[in-house]
Amino acid sequence: MHDIIINEKILSKNMEIAAENRERLKNKGIFTINLISSPGSGKTALVEKTVEALKDEIKVAVIEGDIQGDLDTQRLMKFGIPVRQINTGRSCHLDAHMIRHTLPGLFDQGEIDFLIIENVGNMVCPAEYDLGEDLKVSVMSVTEGDDKPLKYPAMFHASNYLLINKVDLHPYTNFDLERAKANALKMNPELKIFETSCTEGTGIEKWIDEMRGKLADKPKD
Repeated sequence: MHDIIINEKILSKNMEIAAENRERLKNKGIFTINLISSPGSGKTALVEKTVEALKDEIKVAVIEGDIQGDLDTQRLMKFGIPVRQINTGRSCHLDAHMIRHTLPGLFDQGEIDFLIIENVGNMVCPAEYDLGEDLKVSVMSVTEGDDKPLKYPAMFHASNYLLINKVDLHPYTNFDLERAKANALKMNPELKIFETSCTEGTGIEKWIDEMRGKLADKPKD
């Protein structure tokens, strides 16, 4: 009983701070997505492809969440965009409080149109924590089981999009692509699904065009 009460208080406070973050981002005209997945799904490669395609059209920034180190941040520095690192220590997810304290330093680096938050690799905790984003985007790869949506329903239920990544490896696995999509849609019938490969470029332009559309639709000052 005590654990439930404590968790409810933590999530309630997180929701309050997330609402503040969302208002701050909205007031600055920043469209924000929160990428969540297990480790090794190819999130950072997807961020690289997205940034590379959009950086000359709009002002893109990234917040990188990791338990330790800044290897992913180093990968993104080559694009010359604002990148901020959050190391969570033992925590398996980012929370709204961490984002609140990171935003001022990010804003100091210049104007931003599109903020990508790459969450800590974990299929459980990140789904529970609103950060103030406009959209949650879940990523899974064909090197994982096609039953992941059934095992980790909260992640898929909370997401607006699902990217099934590394489809170039599909012929070398026993991953059932159609069953994976069906399982995900059981958890969330509104989920929009893209099949992607950062190696071969499959589906990347469709995904980026989707983000272009969302950015075009955001309210203007």
